Amino acid sequence: MNESSNIAPEEIDRLYKKLREEAESAGYNLNPDTNMTRRLLEGLLVNEKRYGYSACPCRLASGDKKQDLDIICPCDYRDPDLADYGACYCSLYVSREVVEGKKKVGSIPERRFPPDRRQKVDAKTISKPLSSLPLPVWRCKVCGYLCARDGPPEICPICKAKKDRFERFI
Repeated sequence: MNESSNIAPEEIDRLYKKLREEAESAGYNLNPDTNMTRRLLEGLLVNEKRYGYSACPCRLASGDKKQDLDIICPCDYRDPDLADYGACYCSLYVSREVVEGKKKVGSIPERRFPPDRRQKVDAKTISKPLSSLPLPVWRCKVCGYLCARDGPPEICPICKAKKDRFERFI
């Protein structure tokens, strides 16, 4: 067991294997620095035990799952961070260019707004016309997957279609 967290190495091994398989099957890559990746996974396991959900180990979780839904791994910011910086905020997930050594991971700015600036979704927000959504909605032309974000994902998490198979839906 790690002295500071009481997480058994076997638990980290199981999570590493599970996330690596999930990442690869969905077209994502875990950070090839296995020591760093294992420390991040240890943090996810600590947060899982502490809060009951796997909040990003590099962000301060509130302990309120509703408030932290956006930072439960994989967080809502993973894909835009991968597209813009080649890695997610904590660098658990990295781009193919990083894995191949063509790009180095640098500092990644925080995309998450402070709690007082986060959009709250309520009945009023839901009843507004779709044209008033804060982000465009993208549709995978292959399987119909929808996502609201600045741009389409690099790879569809459902059917694995590439970015060019997405169209602006709203």
